[in-house]
Amino acid sequence: MAFYTDTASLLAVTVPFIREGLAAGHPVLVATPRPRLTLIRAALGAAADAVGWADMADAGRNPGRIIPGVLQAFAHRHSDRPVRIIGEPVWAGRTAEEYRACAQHEAAINWAFAGREASILCPYDAGRLGPGVLAEARCTHPLLVEPGGSRRLAGYAPAAVTERHNKPLPAPPEPVALLHYDLATLPHVRRFVADHAVAAGLAADRVADLQIAVTELASNSVAHAGGTGTLRAWHTDRHLVCEIHDDGWLADPLAGRLVPARDGIGGRGLVIVHALCDLVLLHTTAAGTTVRLHMLREAL
Repeated sequence: MAFYTDTASLLAVTVPFIREGLAAGHPVLVATPRPRLTLIRAALGAAADAVGWADMADAGRNPGRIIPGVLQAFAHRHSDRPVRIIGEPVWAGRTAEEYRACAQHEAAINWAFAGREASILCPYDAGRLGPGVLAEARCTHPLLVEPGGSRRLAGYAPAAVTERHNKPLPAPPEPVALLHYDLATLPHVRRFVADHAVAAGLAADRVADLQIAVTELASNSVAHAGGTGTLRAWHTDRHLVCEIHDDGWLADPLAGRLVPARDGIGGRGLVIVHALCDLVLLHTTAAGTTVRLHMLREAL
């Protein structure tokens, strides 16, 4: 992790990190929102052509897809070598809902890359992010990188951050449409989703994406969580929201956050859901699990 307050302090930590990786022959990826991509790329000059680039505002719109879809995807393409990655998932302008998912993502990174040779630097805009966000960043990162070196942080406690954000989701606004489903009524889920998605103005491809995501979760309810569940739908000015609740328990904080093994059976459902949706929020305990899917009603 590194804190920056302006262009100079951003480049002072990111550019040496990149150049050291390139000098060692390590593949390097920079995934930040586009304004920072532009600054870092310009500072690198000709060396920028040897770096991979990703606009995190697009690739990481849903924080739950960043590890499998951005970080691990890059690392897997270069499985024969150590990799260096700059990833900035938290920026000023993220909503409180998005930040909740970001904090859980940040807590999971080191678990996800355990045993893999990878150096991942997460820049935080200390000039624009709130003190609570910066304090929590010190709990999800073991090292603070500064110009000329790094130091270990005493407050590293990712499990505590994960648990702090595993809290009940806020009550939805009224009105809310409700569907109870089981094996016999599972086919009704797709029509329910389509009706509400079309009414909310989603494009046809986005309707199909949401149908796939919700059906994946509902099928898991039937197969692995007591055989039944509830589906609710509503919309806000910005999103169509579908919420699945069942009696299952996702005890693994990495559930849905890892690229499934190629020869594995299962483990793909929640990864698919993260890949298709614009934001996924989750609350899970031994008493049951609620997964809330958000789809933007118009392009950003």
